[in-house]
Amino acid sequence: MTELTLLTRPGCHLCDAMKAIVAQVQAQFPLVLHEIDISAKPELVLQHGSDIPVLLDGDLVLARHRISAAQLSLALSERSTAQTKNG
Repeated sequence: MTELTLLTRPGCHLCDAMKAIVAQVQAQFPLVLHEIDISAKPELVLQHGSDIPVLLDGDLVLARHRISAAQLSLALSERSTAQTKNG
């Protein structure tokens, strides 16, 4: 199962849109989304400021600001293919 992390903050409409895209893609790929409110973590505020949302797969940035369902599906398919080849 894929675990993704969404860096977000309250009132972020782009964050809400990205969460909706992830939920849409969950029908196709088994994944868990962890949300981190950067406003509660000063080090993340310094690192990302208003450059959110950020969608992460481990340390890999999958998207900043926006991603389509097709783009996320492609990224997850490529990840799965790479893991199959390396595993």
